[in-house]
Amino acid sequence: MSSFDELPPRCFQGVIPAAIATVSRDGTPNITYLSQLFRLENGRAALSCQFFNKTKQNVFENPYATVELWDPVSFDAYRLELRYLHSETAGPLFDQMAMRIQAIASHTGMKGVFRLISADVYEVLACEKREGFLEPAGELGPPEPLDDQLPRTELRGLQLVTQRTCRAQTLDDLLTTLLESLKDAFGFRHSMVLMPDESGERLFTVASRGYGDEGVGAEIAIGDGLLGTVASRKQLLCISSIEGELRYGRAVRASVQATRTRRELTPEIPLPGLPDAQSQLAIPLVAGERLVGVLAVESRSALEFDEWHEAFLQIVGNQAAVAIENVLLRERSEGDDAPESHAVPIPEDDAPPSRIPRRFRFFRNDDCVFVDDEYLIRNVPGRILWKLLREHLETGRTEFSNRELRLDAALGLPAIRDNLESRLVLLRKRLEQKCPELRLFSTARGHFHFEARCPLRLEEAGG
Repeated sequence: MSSFDELPPRCFQGVIPAAIATVSRDGTPNITYLSQLFRLENGRAALSCQFFNKTKQNVFENPYATVELWDPVSFDAYRLELRYLHSETAGPLFDQMAMRIQAIASHTGMKGVFRLISADVYEVLACEKREGFLEPAGELGPPEPLDDQLPRTELRGLQLVTQRTCRAQTLDDLLTTLLESLKDAFGFRHSMVLMPDESGERLFTVASRGYGDEGVGAEIAIGDGLLGTVASRKQLLCISSIEGELRYGRAVRASVQATRTRRELTPEIPLPGLPDAQSQLAIPLVAGERLVGVLAVESRSALEFDEWHEAFLQIVGNQAAVAIENVLLRERSEGDDAPESHAVPIPEDDAPPSRIPRRFRFFRNDDCVFVDDEYLIRNVPGRILWKLLREHLETGRTEFSNRELRLDAALGLPAIRDNLESRLVLLRKRLEQKCPELRLFSTARGHFHFEARCPLRLEEAGG
């Protein structure tokens, strides 16, 4: 016999889907796989119900069920004897289970079709480990011990992250330091921070680590996909075995397409980040009631994140949200005469200026900027870049301030919460990637230097 409360948490991550068996009143059995199995307190479990299917009908007639689940590391098998208690269609439990399904449904273009109908709560009557489920190891010897009891260094990692980030003076420094600290403290090789745009309807990637040149600039609508769902719900989401979850969602989508009109389904949302990610943990960055961003870490391993990762990264996320808000408030409060103590020296560039001209074209109808016929940036950062290029070419200016950008009506920045600082960070990183001859960096709070180390050719298109 085994205790249900002592089962490893990874048994409930869905890496290997659990199976449920029920029997109707006349004795007809039915076996199917579960989308979600949650462990609750007081010897109870919650099962997701997404369709009015045979399983639900059977437990209404006969409230007993058997569930088998597996440890994806040791492959130990466990059998649960359950008794149906009730269904919940609202409240914290329902919201927690629905969020995961909503994220998968949104990503696969099934929003409103593939959804949680109820969270079905069962009493766990018995939990038994299935002996003899696996063949003996033979000559291989005893298995290596699992790492469940290895000493953790969460507090040391938390100290490292907070100690470094509290020293950041600019938003760019803060985000870069945050992701580097997560790598050093927790070993997260792939991470990103997304922030909302001026409309509050989309997220854009303003900082990333582990993705090369392709990480910065990716966008997703708030409410769409895994990260968009975290932003709209302002709740943590951890998904293991993403490939399996998406495969299940796509299978449901194919079934719906065969029976309904295709116009009911929306296109699948591409995931920003690793195309082959197997697990993802996303944390909303909330200051007060305001969403300031989303912190996401991901891995190619299906068992990368555990319960302690969720708890400690949520603490890190809370600290990061406050730090981001403080940095933005400091930068916005600085006037044109920034204190000399905040001055930052202009970094030297050992590379000689280029004699080859770079051609920039601005498409006014959609605010896109292309460099040498290659897309560079768009929207507010595109309008800012075009302003800098024109003034630099016409007057030779190199010094600018955030305040003058805010006061320039042509840029169309909103009066409140304009996210200008995050847009400047994105612009700087896109220039580093696509046009290193243009340099943009902070010289003091609220002030920055713009330098062109090549001849410029500017063209405009559109009305």
